[in-house]
Amino acid sequence: MPVLLEGRALVDGALADVRIEVAGDRVVSVSPSGMTPSSPPEAAAGRPGPVILPGAVDLHCHGGGGTTFLDLDPDAAAAAARHHHRRGTTSLLSSLVTLSPADLARGVEILADLTDDGLVDGIHLEGPWLAESRCGAHDPALLRDPDPAEVDRLLALGRGHIRQVTVAPERAGGLELVRHLAGSGVHVAVGHTSAAYGTVMAAVEAGADLATHLFNGMDPWQHRDPGAVPALLRAARAGDVVVELIADGAHLADETVASVIDLVGARQVALVSDAMGAAGMGDGSYVLGGLPVVVSEGVARLATDGTPGSIAGGTSHAMEILLRQWRAGIGLERVVEAGCVTPARVLGLEDRGIVREGARADLVVVDESGVQRVMRAGRWLGD
Repeated sequence: MPVLLEGRALVDGALADVRIEVAGDRVVSVSPSGMTPSSPPEAAAGRPGPVILPGAVDLHCHGGGGTTFLDLDPDAAAAAARHHHRRGTTSLLSSLVTLSPADLARGVEILADLTDDGLVDGIHLEGPWLAESRCGAHDPALLRDPDPAEVDRLLALGRGHIRQVTVAPERAGGLELVRHLAGSGVHVAVGHTSAAYGTVMAAVEAGADLATHLFNGMDPWQHRDPGAVPALLRAARAGDVVVELIADGAHLADETVASVIDLVGARQVALVSDAMGAAGMGDGSYVLGGLPVVVSEGVARLATDGTPGSIAGGTSHAMEILLRQWRAGIGLERVVEAGCVTPARVLGLEDRGIVREGARADLVVVDESGVQRVMRAGRWLGD
């Protein structure tokens, strides 16, 4: 039975009053509703009014709703994915962090099955081939140089579902790892790194085409000693790299987000959540990759003795981040490009992140208070 939606939607980069017909898991038509297309007063004031957007596509998500993809439990992983679906992230990569070789292999096996089931759209390995100096919330005792045998075993266990791997290219064998992964059809992201500018550019030349949460997990940009940040921005501006931004107000200031989008364009930016188990939950104590985490006032940090620890993942959902940036004054077209279109393109999901005839029916109804309804693959999701 076809489903009809009528209202203001973002279609071909502009808000218009339309009628959307959905049959099965597809949008079969998008037509004018007969009303005069216009922007609502709320949008003009920078506040989202009732509008239909494409579902968010998140390249970097560890969990939410109290469970994570790191729990090494199929039911917990499925629950985490469904939690984000209900909040407007209709496509996502399931991200692991640094784990022991045995646990990492088990995690990949579980998430490959989850990808086969269609609950997630692939696997992101954030670690273990990262720099100790920028380990953040990764267990430094488990960081290691790449071992070709371990890499190939993980790729085999992933059955083609490992879509992204974060690498610190300055590690011994780091550039060789970049070449091997890129040659295997995996997106390589430079991240959790203290690499020099030249090393990062060498990684891009070797095939790296992403940046894991730009600015976070990297040396600050020093004007006499440029490192990863300016190298990745330059590569993004050239169209060679897409940079992730955790635009939740805790990891990055809104002004930083706007500046990066102005500099490199929304086509080269992917808004990500980096969400951990506390997303959608509340303040309290959690665990991320075996490390204790405390969430206070919505910010997750490693639990330490008396001093604030490193930020340990996000507590927001991708659509919340998208709406935050719309409210902050970034145009809706650019926000949706960075939060939906660009990450879908990275994953080769050309039928996602758009409201268009033939697209998968991933639609999110939002207003100024947030997400109201979510349709994923033509089916309305409950709370």
